[in-house]
Amino acid sequence: MRNELSPLEERIGYRFKKDRWLKTALTHSSYANEVRGGENNERQEFLGDAVLSIVVSDYLFGRYHIPEGELTRLRASLVCEKSLSEFAREISLGEALLLGKGEEQTGGAQRASILADAFEALIAAIYLDGGMKAAQAFILPFAERSLDGQQGAFTDYKTMLQEIVQQNKGELLSYKLVEESGPDHDKRFVVEVFLNSNVIGRGEGRSKKTAEQNAAREALSLMGQ
Repeated sequence: MRNELSPLEERIGYRFKKDRWLKTALTHSSYANEVRGGENNERQEFLGDAVLSIVVSDYLFGRYHIPEGELTRLRASLVCEKSLSEFAREISLGEALLLGKGEEQTGGAQRASILADAFEALIAAIYLDGGMKAAQAFILPFAERSLDGQQGAFTDYKTMLQEIVQQNKGELLSYKLVEESGPDHDKRFVVEVFLNSNVIGRGEGRSKKTAEQNAAREALSLMGQ
């Protein structure tokens, strides 16, 4: 095993056991055509698209109790070119890409379509190297942060809980962060929701907002809502 991680591996928090999957993910067809040999990232992009879809679909299905149409809309917002290219920019993926001279000179390293395709190829590389759990651990932080930024994207459990509590005057609802763990790229937060001094729900998430929503969701479930 290599002693040092590449800059990209450091940014994504994953060490590859087989470098070839990462190298292929970073190799654009324009570069492969110029050197006349080697594999480009198009096949891995195909696989990464499928892995991304199942991970995101599974997460949305288990986390949000909303109609099929809304689930489809949310999934589309996460797997579209715009979102994937933004995820790629978060990890400076463009800096690591191998591009042909022409593509490089015309700004290919920052082109949305190239970044999105490379991000999917990177997902496939992680999946091929470390399995579904590794791919899931890579994908979900991006998905959760993106969903946190979408106002009204899912059921607002906190608002629902607040509206129920407000029906009884004098009742006080509050949220408390009780645990924080994990590296910066994959933080885990645990929040408890209190009704006056009593814990009525507990939730976990990769952001405080998600943890609070999950705590409120559990409280509503225990109330039979």
